[in-house]
Amino acid sequence: KQYVNIDEEYRVQLITLETTEMAVKDLESYYKALDKAIMQYHTLKMNEINQTMKELWQSTYKGNDIDFIQISAENEEGKRRTYNYRVVMTKGGVALNMKGRCSAGQKVLASLIIRLALAETFCVNCGILALDE
Repeated sequence: KQYVNIDEEYRVQLITLETTEMAVKDLESYYKALDKAIMQYHTLKMNEINQTMKELWQSTYKGNDIDFIQISAENEEGKRRTYNYRVVMTKGGVALNMKGRCSAGQKVLASLIIRLALAETFCVNCGILALDE
C-alpha cells in the first residue's frame, strides 16, 4: 500500500533534488561574481581616496619630511573578509606607519585630509558625510 505511487514520488523528489542543486550552483557563481565586483570597487575607491589625499597633502603641507600620505588597506583572509587600515607617510618612496612618527599638527592635518578625501570620493552628490570614531 505504501509503495503504490512510488515512481511518481521518486520523480518529484528527483526533480526537487536536481533543481536545488542547480540553484546552489547558480548562487555560488553569483556569490563569486558579486565578491569580485565588491573587491574591484573597494580597490577603485581606495585608489581614488589615496590620489585625492596625495594631492591635498602636497598642496597644503609645506614641510619636506613627508612627500605624501595614504591609507594602506591590508586584507585579512578568514571566514569573513576584513581589512586593517592604517595611515602611512611616504618619503623618497619609502612608506612608514604614521602612528608614533608624526607631530600633533601633522596628525590634525592628516585627519582633515582623510575626511576631505572621503567626502570627495563618496559624497559628490550627497552633501552629508557622517563618520563615527
